Amino acid sequence: MTANMLEHENQMLLDIINNDVLLVAAKGLSYDTVILNLIKVFCDPGDLVLVLGATVEEEQFFISELEALKITHLPKVISSESAANEREAIYLSGGVLFISSRILVVDLLKNRVPIPNITGFIVLRAHRILESCQDAFALRLFRQKNHTGFVNAFSHSPQAFTAGMMKLERIMKTLFVSSMSLWPRFHAIVTSTLKKKEPAVIELHLDMTSKMITIQTAILDCVHFCIKEIKRINPSLETEEITVENALSKSFYKSLQIQLDPVWNQLNAKTKQLICDLKTLRSVIVALTQSDCIRLHKLLLSLRSKEYTSKNAGWMMLDAAETLFVTAKSRLFDSKQELNLEHNPKWETLNEILIEVQRDDHSKDSQSTVLILVESRFTVNQLKEVLTVGADKMLADKYRMFFGNDGTLKEDSQSVEEEEVSSLVESITLSQQVTSEDGESNVTFTECTQEEIKNVKDPIIFIQQFKKDGDGLFLPKSLKERNPSTIIMYDIDVSAIRQIELYQSTLDKQLKVYFMIYGDSVEEQVYLTNLRREKEAFEFLIKEKSTLVFENLRSGEGLRDISPMKKSTRSGASSTESDTLPKVIVDMREFRSELPSLLYKRGIDIEPVTLQIGDYILSPEMCVERKSISDLIGSLNSGRLYTQALAMCRYYSKPILLIEFDERKPFVLQGRYYLSTEESSNDIRAKLQLLTLHFPRLRIVWSPSPFATAQLFHELKDGKEEPSATVAAAIGNEDAHLEDERLDKYNIEIQDFVTKLPGINSKNINQLLNKGKSLSHILTLSKEELSEILGNSANGELLFKALHNKVAPSSDSGSNNFRARGRGRGFRRRRELT
Repeated sequence: MTANMLEHENQMLLDIINNDVLLVAAKGLSYDTVILNLIKVFCDPGDLVLVLGATVEEEQFFISELEALKITHLPKVISSESAANEREAIYLSGGVLFISSRILVVDLLKNRVPIPNITGFIVLRAHRILESCQDAFALRLFRQKNHTGFVNAFSHSPQAFTAGMMKLERIMKTLFVSSMSLWPRFHAIVTSTLKKKEPAVIELHLDMTSKMITIQTAILDCVHFCIKEIKRINPSLETEEITVENALSKSFYKSLQIQLDPVWNQLNAKTKQLICDLKTLRSVIVALTQSDCIRLHKLLLSLRSKEYTSKNAGWMMLDAAETLFVTAKSRLFDSKQELNLEHNPKWETLNEILIEVQRDDHSKDSQSTVLILVESRFTVNQLKEVLTVGADKMLADKYRMFFGNDGTLKEDSQSVEEEEVSSLVESITLSQQVTSEDGESNVTFTECTQEEIKNVKDPIIFIQQFKKDGDGLFLPKSLKERNPSTIIMYDIDVSAIRQIELYQSTLDKQLKVYFMIYGDSVEEQVYLTNLRREKEAFEFLIKEKSTLVFENLRSGEGLRDISPMKKSTRSGASSTESDTLPKVIVDMREFRSELPSLLYKRGIDIEPVTLQIGDYILSPEMCVERKSISDLIGSLNSGRLYTQALAMCRYYSKPILLIEFDERKPFVLQGRYYLSTEESSNDIRAKLQLLTLHFPRLRIVWSPSPFATAQLFHELKDGKEEPSATVAAAIGNEDAHLEDERLDKYNIEIQDFVTKLPGINSKNINQLLNKGKSLSHILTLSKEELSEILGNSANGELLFKALHNKVAPSSDSGSNNFRARGRGRGFRRRRELT
C-alpha cells in the first residue's frame, strides 16, 4: 500500500531518490507526500536514514501516516530523553530516525553511530543550514567517512537563497548536494496537474468604507515620510529595497535587520527609531483590515501615550497622523458624539455567503461543512462573536471592555484582551428558522462542541487560522479531517491557496472557494508583492542552476584542514606521536554554538564531555570559559562569573576568559548598543576591572568571531600536551558519573536553569531533579521539604526564598550582588574602583 502521489509529486521523488539534491518548492506546494514516500522506502532494518530539521508535528504526522499504511518498521524519534546506550542500539537497529543535530553530533564524535552504515540524510528547512551550525557539522562528520550515502534537502523558501553573496553556492556546498530540483507554481507539470481538478473560485473584491480608505491613505503617507527620512539621513546606505511597497510586507523587517546589523552602531538614534516606526505603522495597517474599529482605536490611543509620543521620529507631527487619529475615532461616534460603531465590510459579505451555502443545502437536501480561514487567533474569536451574537453586540461589548464611560482607555484593557484569546478553531452551526411575515428568513448561528457536531443536520462552520504556531501541516491536516465542501478565504495567504489547490486535486467532488479581499488596498498589494517576489526568486534560481558546476562533493576531500594542524614534534617524540591530531575537550552544552564545528574543520579533534569547570580544555593546564557579550554582562551582574573564575584559577594554572562577539553585528561595550545607559556600561567596566585585579592569573581574550576563536585555539595549543577527557570531567565534580547520568536523563535547558538557582550545587542537583516532578511542584514544597531534598537547611532556605520572596528591581542590584560575593575574598579596592 502506498501514499497516493500527484504527477508533479511523483516527478519530485524521481528527481531526488538516490541522488544528492536540493529541492526548492513554492510556498504551499507541499512536498510532504514526497518525503513520506521517501521515508517509506527506507523503513527497513537494512537501511539507516537520519532526518534533520523536522518539527514535533512533522514527526508525529509522518509516523502516524506510515502507521496507517501498515508499515512494520516505523521511524523512531531520538531525543534528549534517550540514554546514550539506548541510542547506540537504535542506530544499529537501522530504519529511519528523527533526531536533533546536537545529539547526533555528540554521538558521531563519540563513535556511537556506525557512519559507514548510514544510507543517507533527509534535511528539512535547508535554507537555514548556514545558521544551523550543528546540522552542517553532522553532515560534515558523515561525509568525511561515508562517500556513498545520499543527502536530500528540502525548502519552501526560494527567497532565502537569493539574499547575500553566493548564498546558494554556500548552502549547496554545506549540504554536500550537487544539483537542484526547482518547483515553482508556474512549473509546467504543476500547472497541468492542478488544472485537471480546479476548485470553483468566486473572487469577491470588496470596497472599504470611506473612513477606512482615508485611514489607509494617512498611514501610507506616514510610511512614505519614514522611508524618505531614512534615505535622507543615510545617503551612503543601500536603500533600494527600502520602499513603501516592501515596507508593508511581513518579511521586510527581517531582511532589513540582516542588512543593517553590521552597521547598526553607525546608525544614529533617529534612523533606528524610524525603523521601529515603520514596524509600528505596519501593525496599524494590518489592524485596519484584519481587526475592528474598536481595536484599531485602542491601538492608536496607546501610541498617543507620553512615552511613545516623545520617542517617535516625527511621523506623529504630520497632518496625515492627525487625520489618522481623528478618522479612527470617528468610526466609533457619530456627529453628535453618540456611540455609532462602524462594521467591517467583510462581516456582511461573510454572512451573505453563509446564508447562500445554507440555502443550497436546503435545495439539495444535503449538509455542508464550511471552513473559514483567517490570519490570527483574534480574528477567529472576532468572527465567532460576530456570527453568534451579532456585530453590534460584539462591538458594544468590546467598547465597554476597553473603554470607560468617558471614552478613555482602561488601564487593565491589555490584560483583559489577553484573557479573551480563543482557541485555534471555533465550531459553529447554522440553522434556518420559520420565515417571518415580511418574507425574510431568520438565520441563526450557534456555537457548538465537537460532540454536538455529530448530531447536527444544518451546515457546520469551522473558523481557524492558516497555521498553528508555524506548523505548515496544520491546514492540510484540517482539510483532511474536516472534509469541507466550501472554503472561505477571509484573509489572504499564498501558501493556503496552494494547499487548497493540492487538496482539490485529491478529491472527486469540486470545492467551492470564496476569495475575499479589499480591492485597491494594502491587503491586495501585499498579496501581489509576495507573488512577484517569489516569482523573481525562482527566476534567479533557474538562472543560477544553469551556471553552477560542482565537483564530486561525496569524496569528502577538503573537509578538514589537517596537514598544518598536526601536533608539533617535541624533543623525544616519536614519528607516530608527531602525526597525532591535536585535541580539545568540549563541554556538552557548547554544541549549540558554531565553534566546535570550526575547530573540527581546522583539524582539531573534538571530545564531548560534561565539564563542571570551563567550556573548553586546551591542555592539562589551560581552561577556557567562553562568553558572548550578553552572557558576559549577565554573568557579571549575577556574580556567576566570579564563581567560574574562582573555580578555573583553583584547578588550572592558565585560566582564560574568552569574550566572543558576533562579527555580523557591531561590537561596542559602551553607550546604547549593548547596554541601555552609559552609567550601566561604566558599571560593567568596573566589574571587569575588579575581576582582573582579584584574579591576576586570569587571561581575558577578545575574539571577533568563532572563526578567529578557532585559529586562536590552534595557536594556543601549539606544542602543548594534550588534555585528558577523564581528568577534565572529574575536576570540580566528585560525582562525575552522576553528571553523565543526569545529562542522558534530563533536558540540558532544564539543567541549565536549575543550576542557576540559589542553593543548588553539583552535590544536590541530582536530588532536586529526581525528586522535583516539575517547577510548579517545587513551588508547592515547604522550606523543610526543600531542605530535606537538598540535604542542607541553609541551601533549602536559599532556594525557598529565591522561589517565593518578592524582590524589588534596583538599578544597582547587579553591582551589589557581585560585590557581596567578593567580601572577605580580596576585594580590598572595591571602593576605589566603583
